[in-house]
Amino acid sequence: MRLTNYDCDPKQLSPLTLAFIGDCVYDLFVREEIVCQANRPVKELNKLKVERVRCEAQAELFKKIEPFLTEEEADIFRRGRNAHTAHAHKRTQEYHYATGFEALLGYLYLCDKTDRIIELIYK
Repeated sequence: MRLTNYDCDPKQLSPLTLAFIGDCVYDLFVREEIVCQANRPVKELNKLKVERVRCEAQAELFKKIEPFLTEEEADIFRRGRNAHTAHAHKRTQEYHYATGFEALLGYLYLCDKTDRIIELIYK
């Protein structure tokens, strides 16, 4: 379920734009899961969130879900992974995989496929 009713064609958006929204979508899913597990101090919540949303963790999660992607989803991931970002990252491969993963989540979110996001990230 999308939060707004703005008309948007995700197929027309750049992979980095999709990753921009996908980063937020994944962050929200992770935060919701952590908060619903237990009432914790904010510092602890943030630490748990960072462990899950850092690029290495996203790259690892992507490798687990990759065999379950449709051809279209795999193509969106590849576009995001191959997108050129403005800054270098010390873990370049993981960073590119995380960008591809976020692009995929952004695409699915904007296509109103929240159920598919849940299916993938909780495999």
